[in-house]
Amino acid sequence: MSKRALILIDIQNDYFPGGKWSLHEMDAATANAARVLTAARAAGDTVVHVRHEFESVDAPFFAPSSSGAHIHEQVEPRAGESVVLKHKVNAFLGTDLKALLDRAGVQQVSLVGAMSHMCIDAAARASADFGYATTVIHDACATRDQEFEGKQVSADQVQAAYMAALAFAYASVVSTEQYLAG
Repeated sequence: MSKRALILIDIQNDYFPGGKWSLHEMDAATANAARVLTAARAAGDTVVHVRHEFESVDAPFFAPSSSGAHIHEQVEPRAGESVVLKHKVNAFLGTDLKALLDRAGVQQVSLVGAMSHMCIDAAARASADFGYATTVIHDACATRDQEFEGKQVSADQVQAAYMAALAFAYASVVSTEQYLAG
């Protein structure tokens, strides 16, 4: 059994155009995530889908049991693939994700999904802190424009800043092409 796991984080309908919280280039990121998912399945890697639901029906997105909270059809789980439900930013917090990975003997974790500046960042840092060799596939992740103290920060700048920070000390940050060639 492979010691690698692919974790797909929050690739859910509300993040796509027409959803309640659409992200910049989510379609392109998901197409890359689907390619990585196909390779992981072919390699026999552990595949874990993480989906976020807020606990309130008044949530700005990912409301409980809403169609927006469903995993997008391009990366739908197959039989035998775990789905972890989370209610916090960090996929490890308050879930059985770490126990699931440990039971499978996972040593290497690869991350794709959304949002780069929140859930990908939190999961990558936690993964590294737990001792997993962590890889983030940057072009299989998406984010959105941000604002801080009246300054607009484009999604491209947000993505670059977060990927640079993760690459500095927490993860190997690679493109889909690099990952698939590796």
